[in-house]
Amino acid sequence: MKNITIKNKKASFKYQFIEKEIAGIVLKGTEIKSIRLGKANFTDSYCYFKDNELWIKNLYISEYDKGTYNNHDSKRDKKLLLTKQQIKKFLIKNAEKGLTIVPTMLFINDKGKVKIEIALSKGKNYKDKKQIIKENDLKKDMDREIKNYNKFKY
Repeated sequence: MKNITIKNKKASFKYQFIEKEIAGIVLKGTEIKSIRLGKANFTDSYCYFKDNELWIKNLYISEYDKGTYNNHDSKRDKKLLLTKQQIKKFLIKNAEKGLTIVPTMLFINDKGKVKIEIALSKGKNYKDKKQIIKENDLKKDMDREIKNYNKFKY
């Protein structure tokens, strides 16, 4: 079985993760088939509470190519499966000002089940983001210099 891992790259840039949990997700058959093909996207997705249940909004899963009239809606809200203790913990912490729950990674475990990693997170400010960009640029420059040095080394 092919190892599928879809990451939310923007989340680590926009948010500082405080606590992570792994949850199950309620999906339809065509959604699972699309995920196995790697056709999912986290752009602007987030988690919210509805009737003491955790739901994920804007998780885009492409329609399955070979699906019929039973194909799924690509942007429908999906229910996350957590224990009562996990939901209670997230409910209490989510009520704090400035904290939100964002999905960080979607993957298929050893048993073939689709799981999602969610994180309780706090938004980063402009200075933090600017610092991260600066560090990444410096790292790229250093790697480039090392590569050039090794290239011309006799």
